[in-house]
Amino acid sequence: MPQPSYTGIGSRRTPADVLATIEEIASGYAHSGWTLRTGGSPGADQAFLRGAIAAGGAAEVYLPWPGFESDELEGLASVAHMRIGDAPPTCTALALAARFHPGWESLDAGARALLARDGHEVLGEDLATPVRFVLCWTLDGSKDGAGLLDDGTGQALRIAHAQKIPVFNLR
Repeated sequence: MPQPSYTGIGSRRTPADVLATIEEIASGYAHSGWTLRTGGSPGADQAFLRGAIAAGGAAEVYLPWPGFESDELEGLASVAHMRIGDAPPTCTALALAARFHPGWESLDAGARALLARDGHEVLGEDLATPVRFVLCWTLDGSKDGAGLLDDGTGQALRIAHAQKIPVFNLR
C-alpha cells in the first residue's frame, strides 16, 4: 500500500513564526510515514520541505521549469526520498490549470507554468492520484482559493475544492 500523501503549500509571505510551525508539522507527518507534495517556492513550500526532509520523510516537489529555485532546492535534492518533477508542465496540466484560473488568457508562459504545476501538487504526477488533504497558510485564510487569483496557492486550493479534498489553513 502506498504511503498517504498531503499537499503542503502557502504564501511566499508566510511569517517566520508560522514557517517554524510548518517545519514542525511537516516533520511530524514525515515521522508518521506521510509523503509531502509541494512546489518548492520560497516561504511556506520550502518550510514544509525542510521539515519533511529533516525528519527523513518522502517528498514530491513539482517545479514549473527546470532549475526553478535551484539554489535552495539543490542542497535538498541529494537527500533520499525526495523526487523533483523537473520537467515543464504537460499539456494536460496546462489544460487543467486553464479550467481553474479565470484570467488564464492574460497570463504569460511563466505564470501559466507556475499555475500548471499546482495541479500536480494536489493530484500527483499522473493528475489522477489526489492527496488526502491540503495544509496551507494564506494571507486571507482561504480554504477554496476564490479570492487568490494571482497566487499559486489559490490555484491549488481551487483544484482541491473542486475535488472535495479537505483544506486546512493555518491562518
